[in-house]
Amino acid sequence: MTSEAFRFCDDLGPKTILHVYQPTVGLKAIVVVDNVARGPAIGGTRMAPDVSLEECFRLARAMTLKNAAAGLPHGGAKSVIFGDPHMPGDKKEQYIRAFGHCIKDIRDYIPGPDMGTNEKCMALIKDEGGRCAGLPADVGGIPLDEIGATALGVVCSTDVAKERVGLKVKGARVAVQGFGAVGKHAARFLDERGSLIVSAADISGAVYDPDGLDIPALIEHVEGGGVISDFAGGKQIERDSIIGVDCDILIPAARPDVIREDNQADVKAKLIVPGANIGVTEAAEKMLHERGVLCIPDFIANAGGVICAAVEFAGGRKRDAVATIEEKVAGNTEEMLRRMDDKGVLPREAAVAMARERVDAAMRYTRFDGDWH
Repeated sequence: MTSEAFRFCDDLGPKTILHVYQPTVGLKAIVVVDNVARGPAIGGTRMAPDVSLEECFRLARAMTLKNAAAGLPHGGAKSVIFGDPHMPGDKKEQYIRAFGHCIKDIRDYIPGPDMGTNEKCMALIKDEGGRCAGLPADVGGIPLDEIGATALGVVCSTDVAKERVGLKVKGARVAVQGFGAVGKHAARFLDERGSLIVSAADISGAVYDPDGLDIPALIEHVEGGGVISDFAGGKQIERDSIIGVDCDILIPAARPDVIREDNQADVKAKLIVPGANIGVTEAAEKMLHERGVLCIPDFIANAGGVICAAVEFAGGRKRDAVATIEEKVAGNTEEMLRRMDDKGVLPREAAVAMARERVDAAMRYTRFDGDWH
């Protein structure tokens, strides 16, 4: 590790930090395997031009907690590739193949799709000799982005948490910040359940309609190559202002730290259910809690994707994944809320304690932990 990397070390990890460079194609990437006490680590591969070591570590730690909270036999990890995910297809394939080749000997890391990558990328990694999850159905996978696995978990968590803030899913006004694989499926699932999706945003801009957007039309527009800033089905608003639109439920489903100390006061929602990892800073979560906004911790709400990946890796099928997501995410949300009440603590404190208990129990059996007398 570099001296910079050591500042992230604590009693959980990270186990490995690997900087990857492949000069032939210009690949630069980072892999962080945080903790493997519960088993080989699962965590997505993210591609963006402005990723960093700190972001990669924070995401890997979130995966450690997420996988433990979900009761999966896996530790947590993450990888980031520096690059524009919208680069030409042949160049992107070179990047992904080079990355897959460079990590194929890391036996305790199982990559999956994340922002900027998809099932096709995982197939390329597999073809380079690596192991991964979230593969296309054509090569035996359960395509988690295609079925909306992460979004399904978000909706399950919302369904449990809604009563805490006096809401019903039917008729609830929802804003979705980030309209990629997670956000569009969350919008679709909630729209089908009778919610009003009043606002949606992507990197191009945001759109708002207090009477509810036409979600099938918006999804068709985006999947056809359009962006939200040129969608005609609502009022165009400034992209970041979606944080403060008048709604009941806010779903951050894009980049980290979109809700922070400096903008949390703009939030009008009663309930925040993150579809993205580390979308709300811990300081902002505390401030939101103090003014009565319930913020479900990210690693509780959005565990659907990694649960699906774990089911696939274990040889399960789509119906197994859906049932497991519904059971585990709902159960973990209920337990987190119960612990929050019993201990009188913040939602994140309750969730971290729950996950840490499971990691700590596993670490007693690892080679360099435990009291061996």
